[in-house]
Amino acid sequence: MDMRSTLRRILGRAIGSALRQRNVRGEEGAVIMETAMSMIILLTFMFGVMEAGFALYSYHFISEAAREGTRYAIVRGATWGTACGTSYNSYDCTASLGNVQSYVTNLGFPGINPSNMTVTPVWSTYTGGSTCGTPCNSAGNLVTVTVQYNFPLAVPFIPAHTYAMSSSAAMVIQQ
Repeated sequence: MDMRSTLRRILGRAIGSALRQRNVRGEEGAVIMETAMSMIILLTFMFGVMEAGFALYSYHFISEAAREGTRYAIVRGATWGTACGTSYNSYDCTASLGNVQSYVTNLGFPGINPSNMTVTPVWSTYTGGSTCGTPCNSAGNLVTVTVQYNFPLAVPFIPAHTYAMSSSAAMVIQQ
């Protein structure tokens, strides 16, 4: 080998190494930025999925609360007062507007804020559909309980919003 080829080989390696190092140095912060942007998108998606699951859980609770409130109202119909006797207090014996509302808001499902809940019981005659002025707890009348819940949606990097969920249940007083 002559001196020129050796010099070319050494210079070629040095120049190639310098070019490779310059390319690496020019992209040093790109990986960190790409990771940060990817993590923002990934975490927003994950929290969005978790909030959607919690919204479904909340809606399931709201529909269950409407059914429970309706059942509470029909079980405490006109003839329940005589069956109540002295073993229960008057709160358990009647199905007034306030008692149904208190019963439903005190069901106590975890993660549900009772102050975001509105309970509206309505008594009406089953055949005519007219609304009674006071709870008409006589047999054959219809009780409809509507529960509305204001669900607070909170996902990172997305503006907070409140969604109104509502469910109704209706049953006929049998006794």
